Amino acid sequence: MKLLEDRITDEGRILPGNILKVDHFLNHQVDPQLMMAMGHDFAEHFQDRQITRVLTLEVSGIAMALTAAYALKVPLVFAKKIASVTLGDNVYSSKVYSYTKKREYTIRVDKKFLADGDRVLIIDDFLAVGQALGGLIDLCDQAHAQVAGIGIAIEKAFQGGGDKYRAMGYEVYSQAKIREFSSEGVIFAAD
Repeated sequence: MKLLEDRITDEGRILPGNILKVDHFLNHQVDPQLMMAMGHDFAEHFQDRQITRVLTLEVSGIAMALTAAYALKVPLVFAKKIASVTLGDNVYSSKVYSYTKKREYTIRVDKKFLADGDRVLIIDDFLAVGQALGGLIDLCDQAHAQVAGIGIAIEKAFQGGGDKYRAMGYEVYSQAKIREFSSEGVIFAAD
């Protein structure tokens, strides 16, 4: 998606540890027009997959997942990272490790929001090694829901997560696929 790639080129910053900082438009300050374009792009790509629900992980995936769910006219569910007294115990849960936050989270979805027979589109902001994605897939597996597709805003292809899940048979669609970081900046993969 050229629009997203251009924003990454213009405003993204590469930090030590292969971290791409995109807080000007994606995951701290959010550009609503960009999110709408991304959501429509995801919806268009997966329009024939009979999606019944969009699933993401709080917090950074919510904006783009909401616009995709809106375009697909289906509910958005987001897995919670923090336990809450209002969530209760009737949940699916999975453990994921965040490399950028250097901690493990238990993610949770209330069982009434993810069910057998659902065709789920998973949306997330980044895919690197695939820890968060693995946790979201695990939640779907526990619910006997089918993962009908995976939409990623930014895939760091050099870290292998996308290849891993494609080899497992999942359709992974990335709007911006990064081949490498170089001294000149971000180098996108030519798909």
